[in-house]
Amino acid sequence: MSNFNSNSLRPDLARETTADIAERDYFGENPPPKALELHTSLAESFINIHALAGRRVVLVTSGGTTVPLERQTVRFIDNFSAGTRGATSAEYFLESGYAVIFLHRQFSLLPYSRHYSHATDCFLDFLHEGPDGNVVANEEYREKMLGVLRKYNSAKEKNLLLTLPFTTINDYLFVLRAIAQLMRPLGPNGLLYLAAAVSDFFVPPERMVEHKIQSTNATDAQAQKEQAIKDVEEEETFDNFDSSPKVPRSKRLVVDLDPVPKFLKNLVDGWAPEGMIVSFKLETDPEILVHKAQYSLDRYQHHLVIGNLLSTRKWEVVFVAPGQKDQWIRVPRHRRKKTISGVENMVGVAARGGEVV
Repeated sequence: MSNFNSNSLRPDLARETTADIAERDYFGENPPPKALELHTSLAESFINIHALAGRRVVLVTSGGTTVPLERQTVRFIDNFSAGTRGATSAEYFLESGYAVIFLHRQFSLLPYSRHYSHATDCFLDFLHEGPDGNVVANEEYREKMLGVLRKYNSAKEKNLLLTLPFTTINDYLFVLRAIAQLMRPLGPNGLLYLAAAVSDFFVPPERMVEHKIQSTNATDAQAQKEQAIKDVEEEETFDNFDSSPKVPRSKRLVVDLDPVPKFLKNLVDGWAPEGMIVSFKLETDPEILVHKAQYSLDRYQHHLVIGNLLSTRKWEVVFVAPGQKDQWIRVPRHRRKKTISGVENMVGVAARGGEVV
């Protein structure tokens, strides 16, 4: 009887890497977003137009992804990202001659309109009603508004900006993969600038409930009585481990999340192997920021990690690139705008490995 070798039947499986398996499992088990076909079609047309013109194309991802807790989503996990960095960067890319695909969180900040859509910079404060009933820009803001309007109209008239929205982590990953693969023929004329705040954990579809998670068992009085007895028994068991105020176990919401697969390796090796890939790393601990950025670069073998600390992210970033000295870029002190979360005396601390001097 001859020896049986399962790999001889499927040599392609024998060559699969861990990243390949993660990609196959995730995109096979999670449903594609409804807008995937439309977004792919729009991106393909956009890329083809600019490829024929020999123009560089950048995919800028921006804003935060959500993690739904129900299929008919009422509750979800989110992060604080408003998309400021991505929207601002997209404007600079446009001014540098790139065509920009702006993959953004729905309702987050957009290039150009970001100047007048922030909660602290409401566009209505820049306008007044003229004597003939027309809407008029205030004199002190008119020059700046005209400059922003001209840049926006120029990008639109030249078809240099394509905006595509996402909401969930699943939306984001499906569209990112599709666009990155479309950009593959661009080679080094393609740039992927991954500024989105991507969720690290999610609820797999097989564990996601269909309807809104209920906060009470009011629809089943008998079950509520039985659960109350069970709660007492469980609380006696958990009393030694739980110092929080006593809350019945049935009233608590325990969310069981799985890690989102890291697809940066897939992006580097397969989706767009010749394009330049820039990722971002946000940390709160200054002692590990540069280390984590370097670790990401070594692990995924892409081109650049831009690191920033939560408390100083508006004032400084560090560029970590292969074979190069870390490069810190800081806003001059006299130009630093105060922020709610900013801690100015933390500027420079991450560069010193977390040492406050």
